[in-house]
Amino acid sequence: MKHNFKYSFIILTTILIVCFFVNISLGSVYIPLKEIFNSLIGNSSSYIITNYRLPKALTAILVGSGLGISGLLMQTLFRNPLAGPFVLGISSGSSLGVALIILGTGLFGGFLASIFISKWSIVIAASLGSFLVLLAVLMVSVKVRDTMAILIIGLMFASITAAIVSVLSYFGSAEQLQQYIFWGFGSLGNLSWHELFIFSVIFCVGILLSILSIKSLNTLLLGENYAISLGLNIKRSRLIIIAATSLLAGTITAFAGPIAFIGLAIPHITRQVFNTSNHKILLPAVFLFGAIIMLICDSIAQIPNSDYTLPINAITALIGAPVVIWLLVRKRKMVF
Repeated sequence: MKHNFKYSFIILTTILIVCFFVNISLGSVYIPLKEIFNSLIGNSSSYIITNYRLPKALTAILVGSGLGISGLLMQTLFRNPLAGPFVLGISSGSSLGVALIILGTGLFGGFLASIFISKWSIVIAASLGSFLVLLAVLMVSVKVRDTMAILIIGLMFASITAAIVSVLSYFGSAEQLQQYIFWGFGSLGNLSWHELFIFSVIFCVGILLSILSIKSLNTLLLGENYAISLGLNIKRSRLIIIAATSLLAGTITAFAGPIAFIGLAIPHITRQVFNTSNHKILLPAVFLFGAIIMLICDSIAQIPNSDYTLPINAITALIGAPVVIWLLVRKRKMVF
């Protein structure tokens, strides 16, 4: 790794730590940094920090970095700058699972709805939905040689699931529709430590698969035919990359809801800043950038010194989209 990249990573890590503590301190009640430090090292105990602010900040890091890396994997695999972590229909599968729980149970009466609808039932439904779509995409990827065909098939799966959700929405009550819409806004502050632990374990598996794919990702940049001539097993590499993306994006959607923009934009921002296509550098850089941007967006979304919290989806789009446009116009071309 070059000397300037080392300094860049040191700067990004420092910014991440600063954003982490700022995110914990801001909210409806301001918490001084001294109290945060004392709480983290065990000298004092604060219920707000321990049970709400700290899990939310850690969730923001996992969500931002995971979506960023998922987007990087998909953009490299499909060699398409518009590809994101949900391009395979994973988010649509999760949305369908949640819609079946929230909207579908209403078809059988309020009693069943009160039994089935809970935080864990929504997480499990979202996970099963994304897993079933992943399973279908993996089965197709084994039989299809063309990578772009997989991209199109993923979009078709997304269209099918969206159509089913539309039908369920038509028959849903106003209360059920509101609950489903609120889930679609995304949220970082609903996880307990137990849920965060499960989230972290699956997240680490996805990150490990991503790290194992670095060599394959760099080779795929040269084109599939050239990669095959270099001895790369395209099918196996493709399966590992898709599995890593699905684990990261599917788990994030299940626990935090469908959060837009981050997965699409963070890889582009990272490429513009680092001006490289080497995934040994891009992967950790995207991790840091994704975590930083998500912490900043969450700090803005919770509106300091106010009881109101804005939808995180709205903030990620409003903050990030202009930044990407500015970067692309300034550079006039994308490093890819």
